[in-house]
Amino acid sequence: MHGLHLTADLYQCTGHERFMLDADAIAGLCREQTAASGLTLVDDRWVKFPPYEGQPGGVTGTVLLAESHLAIHTWPETGSVTIDVYVCNFSADNSDKARRLMDGVIEAYAPGQVLRQQLMRGDIRMAQPHVQESEAGWAMEPLTPHARFGYRATALQSLQTPYQKLELLQTPQFGKVLRLDDCFMTSEGEEFFYHEALVHPAAMAHPAPRKALILGGGDGGAAEELLKHPSIERVVLAELDEAVVQFSRQHLQSVHRGALDDPRVEVCIGDGLALMDASDERFDLALMDLTDPDTPASALYAPDSLARMKRVLAPGGALVLHLGSPVFHGAQVAELVRSLRQQFAVVRCYGLYIPLYGAYWGLAVASDELDPLELKAQQVAERLRQRKVRDLQYYNEQVHGALFALPNYYRELLK
Repeated sequence: MHGLHLTADLYQCTGHERFMLDADAIAGLCREQTAASGLTLVDDRWVKFPPYEGQPGGVTGTVLLAESHLAIHTWPETGSVTIDVYVCNFSADNSDKARRLMDGVIEAYAPGQVLRQQLMRGDIRMAQPHVQESEAGWAMEPLTPHARFGYRATALQSLQTPYQKLELLQTPQFGKVLRLDDCFMTSEGEEFFYHEALVHPAAMAHPAPRKALILGGGDGGAAEELLKHPSIERVVLAELDEAVVQFSRQHLQSVHRGALDDPRVEVCIGDGLALMDASDERFDLALMDLTDPDTPASALYAPDSLARMKRVLAPGGALVLHLGSPVFHGAQVAELVRSLRQQFAVVRCYGLYIPLYGAYWGLAVASDELDPLELKAQQVAERLRQRKVRDLQYYNEQVHGALFALPNYYRELLK
């Protein structure tokens, strides 16, 4: 059972229509590509569906391979196709052959857009008797080379996107958990710690935020918190990895609560900084809801990237980002804050314990004008009432000030 499972969703297909409508033509294509890939055809079966409500019927078929299978479903009425290729890698690694087969079939359909996913099936380690009980069934994450933490977890789904490994885990503690490149990102049970702290201190300090930019944030949790403010008219969510958005739409509804499909939210797939460089739009709030500064996203925390983020702010606007853990990533936190202070007149650091991250975590609001420390508890309470911001599980008028009350060791980092 140990193997590689590839899927592809094809849209706006412009290849020959026989590959949408003709079972024999599709069968011929698959046999040809199977041979070209080096995989072994055992048998195949194809079904042509009749027309429905004036639309031509599609074709569904499966090719049985000695290594496993290929499956295709066509929807000619929408120009869409789904393809699955699964190969067993137990006795030999057939991964490259599977990719050649997938690429050859996709090329014939000439799609305008493709969404690919990759799933590693049948972790061979689970069948080995020497796996230590202390490790089996646990998802672990290193905080430093000398510290790590983890949770009991069952793997529900895993895929390799063009950018990162994406996993969905089921945990007894927090329900479904999203993990990217072996780092915990968000969960059903405690996402409010991070998302409420990321959004509301700056959003509440702003007198009436209308436009917001989220760099990253493909799970939709930050967008959902922003939409609780009635003055918000537009949220641009710039996410590099489309698979994160699609994955979250399907599996993490309790995190985004429909925000990814709210008409006020525009989801832009691609390099967020490049998208912003190509636009003159300015935002009241800009949130860097990215993977950690010590991941491949590190370039987005560099001084020139922070300067580019500052350029997208409207007068009175603010940038919000997380810094890492002052406990475990002290040098990184200090360096990021130095960079922010070179760019902005007001930099307010704050922090809270985030359960999924296993540590006290640092964040910052940076602006030339907006200062969240000027907002007192009574003013926060009044704005919460006036804006009718509800369904908050962490943030309130007392917590606002407490977030900015820094422990001494955190203060020392910032000197």
